[in-house]
Amino acid sequence: MIKLFTDSDTDMTPQECEKYGYTMISMPYIIDQKAIYPYKDFNTFDSKSFYDLLRNGVLPTTCALNPEEYKTYFEPVFKEGNDILYVHFSAAMSGTFNSMKIAIDELKLKYPERKIYTIDTKGITICSYNIVKAIGDLYLEGKSIDEILKWAETEVDKFACYFYADDLKFFKRSGRVSGIAATMGSLLLIKPIIHMSSEGKMVNIGKERGQKNALNKLVTYIDSLQENIEDYRIIIGHSDCLELANKLVNLITDKYGNNLKIEYVVVNPTAGSHCGPNTIGISFHAKHR
Repeated sequence: MIKLFTDSDTDMTPQECEKYGYTMISMPYIIDQKAIYPYKDFNTFDSKSFYDLLRNGVLPTTCALNPEEYKTYFEPVFKEGNDILYVHFSAAMSGTFNSMKIAIDELKLKYPERKIYTIDTKGITICSYNIVKAIGDLYLEGKSIDEILKWAETEVDKFACYFYADDLKFFKRSGRVSGIAATMGSLLLIKPIIHMSSEGKMVNIGKERGQKNALNKLVTYIDSLQENIEDYRIIIGHSDCLELANKLVNLITDKYGNNLKIEYVVVNPTAGSHCGPNTIGISFHAKHR
């Protein structure tokens, strides 16, 4: 039997995981030298309180899991005689996957008959969320592991994600985005437009002045890239800026109508530590990223 895994950096919640049968791996963030594990150290993410901390000057950091932590997740499944499919956030964005490889190599020596399959969403937050849920749908439909892996070969690169951040100091500190200049951006109301590349990296691909222009720019990517937009989920992600999210949804529905499968998602705190509050983005099924 295949057991599904994902991680908290994909924006999945325990409730969503239960719906599909996923086990969640908690990816920590650090505040005041204390590591906090989403949905292990708290049951519900209080996004308002978390992002208000950041607005008031707190700058969290993040850290990788160690091999032993991965083993505590995977070994019970192997011991039960089951295999694993782990649908995870971008391996290009974290050293945590080096620890995962060490853990898997050690477990394979102990359980040589067991298998672990991985699908790299080449994304984080809403990009990963969109893919994790699509794979969850396939699993519930009874698709085999081979069918799911075959689907992922072409479909992972057809989930696009575009977003912008309100304050560049968080991205500047984390160094997670290539090609971004963090100086003066907030003063000049410059909004960098960022997307998830097919290499699984966040790349700055342009900039807009002001909120209105930036939101309209996000919609232009839908216009040029969308593929059968009514047949797939559209995920609107925000870091405690629901008003902005509603404005983006209104722009989309004004153009494409109300028969869209739109979901709102609040960016998880680990990823939110890098993007900061008032980040807004969209993930949709596209011709390509």
